[in-house]
Amino acid sequence: MDCITGETLQVFFLGTSGSLPTVSRNLPAIMLKWGSCDLLFDCGEGTQQQMMRAKCGLSVNSIFISHWHADHFLGIIGLLQTMSFQGRTEDITIYGPEGVFEIVEDMRQICRNISKFKFQIERVRVEPGDIIPFSGFTITVLPTDHGVVGVGYLFQERERPGKFDRERAIELGVKPGPLFGKLQRGQEVTVSSGVETITVTPDQVLGLPRRGRNILYTGDTRPIHERLRSYVPDILDLMIHDATFDTSEADRAREFQHSTAADAGIAGTALNAQSLALFHISPRYTSIDSHIRDANHVFHGEVFVPPDLSMREIAFPQ
Repeated sequence: MDCITGETLQVFFLGTSGSLPTVSRNLPAIMLKWGSCDLLFDCGEGTQQQMMRAKCGLSVNSIFISHWHADHFLGIIGLLQTMSFQGRTEDITIYGPEGVFEIVEDMRQICRNISKFKFQIERVRVEPGDIIPFSGFTITVLPTDHGVVGVGYLFQERERPGKFDRERAIELGVKPGPLFGKLQRGQEVTVSSGVETITVTPDQVLGLPRRGRNILYTGDTRPIHERLRSYVPDILDLMIHDATFDTSEADRAREFQHSTAADAGIAGTALNAQSLALFHISPRYTSIDSHIRDANHVFHGEVFVPPDLSMREIAFPQ
């Protein structure tokens, strides 16, 4: 998939509830918009309507499913139908763990008119350790611990060139204009100085490379940060972690193989997350105060429980 790169990296929290929808929270779905790429992580029932409400568009390039519990994927059929009605012709790829081929085939049987779609539905089975390359970023597939075959996902933007030293470039004889752009893209340029031709290389005018942005989405899981260490970079800009229960329900969290908000906070600290989004909130809670309190006891970065339809923009690191 080719994408137009851009400054924008936005996360739309379309559904943040767990298992059942509530009046204020829909079933799990997160839209990540990077440049011209729209990536959807999980697609609970009603996701397409949430996308309309959030005004993030329906032009999804790829769908990544964490596991095959119904609250995480039943929205795919309706979304595909709407895309077809709107005249979509671009193929779409559904990534998921073991079972992705069978589930998509079941969708074909349920929706007999899928064969009349003007786009193909590609299926890719993934497992922990897989790295899916895209233009400008990668998606790394992560392990989970939820009692069923499942995965998490790490979005990792490729390293960016260092800061461009405009004054140094001019000193070397490079005039402002298109040649500046070539140097910033890592290309050598040649300039004439009287009778002499000089080659200017990017390393002469660019600072040290700068890390790209990254976002980790755990899906449903017990805390397994020790297993995740080898997969993630030294710093996480945003971790979206299962926090189905508060600490008072720790036994229930273990029974159903979910995490508490405190578990999420411990994982965020262990993996050096700058911000922690508590996700997959059980519908039993009418207030999120206990989740925020529990996570703040063990995590000293920013903790938040995103409201449905909210958007978080991830800025470039300083």
